[in-house]
Amino acid sequence: MTKAIWNVDKVHSTIGFTVRHMMISNVKGTFNDFEGTVEGDPNDLTDASIEVNIHANSIDTRMPDRDDHLRSADFFDMENHPNLTFKATNMEKKSDNHYDVTGDFTIRGTTKPVTFDIIFEGIAKDPMSGEEAAGFTGSTKINRKDFGLTWNAALETGGFVVSDEVKINIEIQVRKQD
Repeated sequence: MTKAIWNVDKVHSTIGFTVRHMMISNVKGTFNDFEGTVEGDPNDLTDASIEVNIHANSIDTRMPDRDDHLRSADFFDMENHPNLTFKATNMEKKSDNHYDVTGDFTIRGTTKPVTFDIIFEGIAKDPMSGEEAAGFTGSTKINRKDFGLTWNAALETGGFVVSDEVKINIEIQVRKQD
């Protein structure tokens, strides 16, 4: 397959996260507004260009008050940093459909290298639109404090309300552009 531009189809994609809450459970959330492109051959990402832009105000943890707190200066400070971004810098093929995709991840104005464990799920033709679509799943873990997300509160029983480790999970479908 030749190189092409593939745009993220956000209707068929999810960018989510999981963080430990009060040391006893996990809170999950998603970002509902984002865009991205893969420029290359989905069958071989080793020389692809990948960029994703996530709108911080689209955070959704199913609790509006918590979402507002996450948008505030205590966390994402979306007034000053409205977007989270990822730009791939290196793709290493681990097996036929398995990659380590490393890139510059920017949150709250801080950029750090992050590696996603990515699986290429395949290519199919959409029977409704006739467009070619490709799918990817992946995950990584980050320390939120590395990105300036330091707010926390101590618990009476010891420990803190929010863990430092955040798991990021993605399910991405991209559509080939003409």
